[in-house]
Formats: sequence, structure tokens, C-alpha cells
Amino acid sequence: MIDLADILNAKILVVDDKPANILLLEGMLRVAGYTSVESTTDPNQVCELYRRNHYSLILLDLQMPGMDGFQVMDALNEIEGDGYLPVIVITAQPGHKLRALEAGAKDFVGKPFDMAELRARVHNVVEVRLLHLQARAYGKALEETVRELEASREVIRLKSLAEQNKREEELALAQETQVSLLPRCLPCFDNFHIRAFNSPTHYVGGDFYDFLQLSSGECVGVLADVSGKGMPAALLSSMVLGALSMEFRVGSQPADVLDRINRLLCEKSLPYQFVTLFLFLLNPSGVGQFISAGHNPAWLYRAATGKIEWLVSDHYMLGMFDQASYRPHPLHLGKGDILLIYSDGLTDAQGQREEMFGEERLLKIVRQEAPSGSHALEKQLLDTIENFTRGIPQTDDITFVIVDKYR
Repeated sequence: MIDLADILNAKILVVDDKPANILLLEGMLRVAGYTSVESTTDPNQVCELYRRNHYSLILLDLQMPGMDGFQVMDALNEIEGDGYLPVIVITAQPGHKLRALEAGAKDFVGKPFDMAELRARVHNVVEVRLLHLQARAYGKALEETVRELEASREVIRLKSLAEQNKREEELALAQETQVSLLPRCLPCFDNFHIRAFNSPTHYVGGDFYDFLQLSSGECVGVLADVSGKGMPAALLSSMVLGALSMEFRVGSQPADVLDRINRLLCEKSLPYQFVTLFLFLLNPSGVGQFISAGHNPAWLYRAATGKIEWLVSDHYMLGMFDQASYRPHPLHLGKGDILLIYSDGLTDAQGQREEMFGEERLLKIVRQEAPSGSHALEKQLLDTIENFTRGIPQTDDITFVIVDKYR
């Protein structure tokens, strides 16, 4: 979480060749409560100022003599290591907005300036920038923990029982850290009950789920399954989780979000790493959309007919092809309908006779318990999985999400 004080104390740079515009913007920002606002009329100074001060936001005019805003963003891209530019462009030209976003800007404000619009856009971009830095710091800390654990693996093997217990404590801390990334409590979304379960194979795993209520009143939910196990999968899942949260907080549409995250994974992940994902967006009346990126089918129980619909994927897994494009399908839940999303670790779970849990067993539970609501379905699923896998080490994370439209 980012405190309001952190947002208002964030460093902001205003870049405009007209002193009158700078005075106006500085005044509007200070009235809004921002305490650290600097400015320059010389676009050639921006990169050096950014190197020295690491601004959380740059308000950048696009039309300036000598060096325009697009050239400034090109120069900033060369010095910004992770390719994330905390830039809001200032323009009166509608045609420049899309080009600026493609160049890396995170938002835009038009001329003449509107106080309410400026405050909202500045607040959102600064918050996302601080979240980005927070997630990056967490990622580096987690990477360092992984390196330390790997370097000490052989030593730990030869250490005493006391030292082995210490390693177990460190791994438990890593597990606690990853659990903290999952929602601390499930959202209370109008007309819906949402239930979720996650059980990693080891201390940490690659499955995760998350939910976010948008300013529009819609709810976004996601369940993802990262390839691999243990720390490598946990690191990749934390990166994807952070990227999803930042994208939706700035108001991006689901298809655009997945397009950008797919390109990010193609650039940053290892060749053999990929992510399957099921994403849904619903308004309080149950109307929305879903995208399944290479994920196993989700099931939609229809209360009116008792039938179960399969929501299948027609998209590639994330991180496989940088030119892949993700488009949504319509989704509608009526009263009593239940959506079940799960990772393949559920159906692939092994029992005492070395058989898999399987889709047929899962379908039978859904048919029997879905008419009684999500609570009954969740309880029966957990009881059946526990009895089925009792004492048998599992080879994959088990995760599921249940969405029940109860009215």
C-alpha cells in the first residue's frame, strides 16, 4: 500500500518552454498538496535532472523548440533501466496522445488545464510509479534471497540439524512473503460471493489469484499458473502479479493489459517460462467479459438449466510469442450461476492409488453442489481433495476461484 503522504511528497518535474504554463502548473500542484515540485524551461536539462533526482513524475510538454517532448522521452528511455517512464505528456493536439502513449508515456493532460483532471491523473500515475518501485525493490530482495539460498545449498546439506532448522525458517519466511502478495481478504462485490483457495507444492509456488474493484464499479479477477515450481516460478508470478495490479490501476482494458504483459514476459522471462491465465471482468449486474490465455477450461454452472458451460481458451500462453494478441469474449452470470476457475494442479492431483483427481470427479462435485451455492461447492471441493490426496506429495500447485452471483 502507498500512503497519501508518500504520494504528496513525491518529486515532480514540470517541463514546458513557456514560463506562464510552468507557474500555472506549479501553482495547481501545490494547491493539490504536492510538496516537492521543480521545473525547467529547457528540455535539454531533463535527462541530467532525472539522473540526479529520480523524479516520481515528469509533466512534459510535447511542443517545445529545439527538442520536443518525443525526443525527451527517447532520451529518457535510454537511461531508464527497466523501461518504465513516469511521464504525463501535456498536449493540445489529440493526434499526439496515442503516439505519446506508444512512446512510453503513462498518461496525458490537455490544454487548457482542468484542475480536477490534473489532480486525478497526477495522483494515479504517481501512485503507480511508487507501486512499481516498491514491486521492483521486492523483486530484487527476493532475487537476493534466492541467490543466498542457492549459494548455501551445499553447505546446508552438511550442516547440523540446528542450521537445517534455520533454513526451514527462511523458506517459511519466503512462503509468508508470497502469501502476503495474495489478497488479505476476498472482495465484497455487489451481488457476488467470491471464494478462493491456494496450496503451493513447496513453500512457494507459481499459482496465484487476485481481485481488484475498478472505479467503474466493475470487478476484475484473475487466476494464473506460472510454469515451473519453487522459487523461479514464485519470482515470475510476483512480477506478473505486480504488472497486472499496476496496469489495472491506471484504467487499462483487459485486452491491452494482457498484450503488454505478454510482451514484458517475452522480454524479461527465460525461454522456457510461460504463464497460463484466466481473467474475468464483471459489473454488479453480472455482465462482462473473459480472456483465457492458454488456461485449462473454466466451468460456468447455469442455475436456470442445471447445465455446465465450458469457457475454453483460444489464445496463446503469455510469454511465448511477442506478437500474440488477446481479445475478450462476452461473459454473463445470472442469479444462482457459479463460475469455477482452477489450475491444472487440481485435476492432476494424485491419490493413494496413483490415479489423478480428473475432470469427471470435479464435474460430479459441481453438478451435485453448485445448486446449493458457492459455500457448499467450496466445502465439498476442499473435503474431497483432502481425502483424495491424503498423505500423497503433490507435483503441482492446487488453486481455484469460485464466483457465485447470488442475486
